[in-house]
Amino acid sequence: MERYPGYKETVSIDNLREKEFSRLDGQNHTYLDFTGGGLYAESQVEAHLQMLKNNVFGNPHSSNPTSQRATEQTESARNYVLKYFNTSSDEYVCIFTQNASGALKLLGEAYPFEEGDHFLLTFDNHNSVNGIREFARKKNASFNYSPLLKEELRLDEEKLLENLNRPVPGKHKLFGFPAQSNVSGVKHDLKWIKIAREKGWHVLLDAAAFVPSNRLDLSEHQPEFVSVSFYKIFGYPTGLGCLLVKKSVFDELVRPWFAGGTITIVSVQGDGFYYDKNNARFEDGTINYLDIPAIETGLKHIESIGIDLIKKRVEYLTGWVMDSLWQLRHDIGLPLVKIYGPKHTYMRGGTLSMNFFDNNGDMYNFIEIENLANKQLVSLRTGCFCNPGVDETNHALNAEDLKSYFSKQGPKDYFDLIEYIGQKRGSVRISLGYISNFKDVYRFVQFAKSLLNKERQMKD
Repeated sequence: MERYPGYKETVSIDNLREKEFSRLDGQNHTYLDFTGGGLYAESQVEAHLQMLKNNVFGNPHSSNPTSQRATEQTESARNYVLKYFNTSSDEYVCIFTQNASGALKLLGEAYPFEEGDHFLLTFDNHNSVNGIREFARKKNASFNYSPLLKEELRLDEEKLLENLNRPVPGKHKLFGFPAQSNVSGVKHDLKWIKIAREKGWHVLLDAAAFVPSNRLDLSEHQPEFVSVSFYKIFGYPTGLGCLLVKKSVFDELVRPWFAGGTITIVSVQGDGFYYDKNNARFEDGTINYLDIPAIETGLKHIESIGIDLIKKRVEYLTGWVMDSLWQLRHDIGLPLVKIYGPKHTYMRGGTLSMNFFDNNGDMYNFIEIENLANKQLVSLRTGCFCNPGVDETNHALNAEDLKSYFSKQGPKDYFDLIEYIGQKRGSVRISLGYISNFKDVYRFVQFAKSLLNKERQMKD
């Protein structure tokens, strides 16, 4: 790490790794899938266990003592989430969901799309954001995608500005984009929040891949909607996320149904009901009141390390592994690896998407790489990562070919599409987190080196 002397300033994380994550080295495992899911510290689990052992909690929808205790813990966690993102209940409503996808589905079904309204997306969006277009479509609203610059995989700012300036005949305009790509690691400029809002758009910020190693200050950047997945930040508990909704637009959201816990009163004979005025309106049934308190524990754990220190740590390790991979060439001069996106760490997170090529220049099927990594206890991820727009950009897929494929009859799946268009798709993704260390990235580079000057064994 001589090229990144600042890495030494993060030595406290090495000590934490040894103390709280000894299971990784004890099992000789290299974990490189932090964008897929974070890892939990032993102390987080122990703190939650003690909370459960020393308390009695009941369903919050009551005023009995156990119910009140659960409510107190839940509301403490809710307020801590807002505090963590430097805002308060005066500005945002925190709605707990099962994950970031649940938060996005909730917004999609409740956003008041009507005929003439418009939903603007980018080519770099997770499928849980892409899926909102179907809610727009069913309500006769239109949608379109703003493209990326092919080499850097950043937003094409000229085209994005054109899209934001386009006239929309309806009352509602929603613009959704990720703070950080879950595929390329590109950090998209948060200036677009203010620009879009000034042009009359509501802004949805998908922050799931961004907040594990970056500070999101909602006093500075104020999108109307923010989706978050907590296990991606600190590993435990899974199955919890949130949708943060700016209070100024909260009452514009319209639910297509009601459920237990979402209303103040309902009548069978009177055929009427009234929604709760706060977050409960969107928290269907009984919330996960036993796990929600662990969110506060997890956020305090991250704060004890320091999000700015985490950001530096991830940046240094990402830079080192990129530098090392670019130097790998077969004896005949062909590169072993193609990394997609920026060739530097500026405005880039700890997620790298790449493809491997053999000594004939033939691209490895990502399944081959995953199988080889599995044998060496290296956990990485392969495929399109629920983000088809980035993959279509990386592999220069033709829009007409794709439209033709989706118009054909019969069952369709990922590999059927590859065969139909006659092009390889997908890539290999590694992603670093706050507990990653030099041993992890060094081991991955050594794994990559093992493919030098070799020919693919799996033929298409």
